[in-house]
Amino acid sequence: MFARRIYMHLKPNSATEFTQKLEREVIPVLRKQKGFLDEITFIAPSGIEAFAISLWDSSENAESYNRTNYANVTKTLASVIDGPAQVETFNVANSTFHKLAAPVTV
Repeated sequence: MFARRIYMHLKPNSATEFTQKLEREVIPVLRKQKGFLDEITFIAPSGIEAFAISLWDSSENAESYNRTNYANVTKTLASVIDGPAQVETFNVANSTFHKLAAPVTV
């Protein structure tokens, strides 16, 4: 299992709109992607920092999404995000929610 962590700086007073855009426009796109498993989004109490973790069954499917639809999702969120998002990819080592086939070794 693979995870993409995306850090975003939100525009002032846009946390509610950010959440609505995710629910109405971004998550439906993710659910259509091959290999997509889950999306978890966090917003700091200040309301100006957010990060999202998307879980994927394979790095190939996560990269396919990155090549085909991530740019459109970025455009969807442009009105509520200040500056570019920072994206990192990780192997998932543990999850109490998702069953992992075998532990990831580094």
